Amino acid sequence: MAETLDLELATTTPTLKMGGSGPDFNLLGTDRKRYSLSTFDAENLLVLIFSSNGCPTVKACEDRMISVQNDYRAKNVQLLAINSNNEHLSPVDSYDEMVGRANDKRFNFPYVKDVDQSMARRYGAICTPHVFVLDTEHILRYRGRIDDSRDASRVTSTDLRNALDDILAHRNVRVSETKPFGCSIVW
Repeated sequence: MAETLDLELATTTPTLKMGGSGPDFNLLGTDRKRYSLSTFDAENLLVLIFSSNGCPTVKACEDRMISVQNDYRAKNVQLLAINSNNEHLSPVDSYDEMVGRANDKRFNFPYVKDVDQSMARRYGAICTPHVFVLDTEHILRYRGRIDDSRDASRVTSTDLRNALDDILAHRNVRVSETKPFGCSIVW
């Protein structure tokens, strides 16, 4: 699997604009439940993370994703991981493989399959992981990476946590956009 972004795709995929309203979705989770934006209406923040099963960067960030959910759950912050990879080109990203991954890692957040890749296209996701934070009105407040390193011991900027802290404190997000990195979405 490629470790760098497909530059052509990165420059041609429209991205949800900062301050724009997050498009709705209706996706099946590994827990066999269906999820949409309205599922999370009671949450202060919804953290959408375009993810996958095989990307080394995602695998390196999964424990951090679990930790963010643990640390922010009491503040009504909900993570939602979305797998938009084409399972015919990347069999490790099939629904059944996702169920296994979610169970093995004991995800404490829903993990959903974007079978037709429409959610990735509407949000403008270009890689895994790619983060989009929506506020209570489903307005985009942060877009980018989880933090600045695949290696947890080398992280110097906890970008997602910084954005969550700013939003929850009713401040403008100091850095509302960062450059995501990881594996290209398998279209």
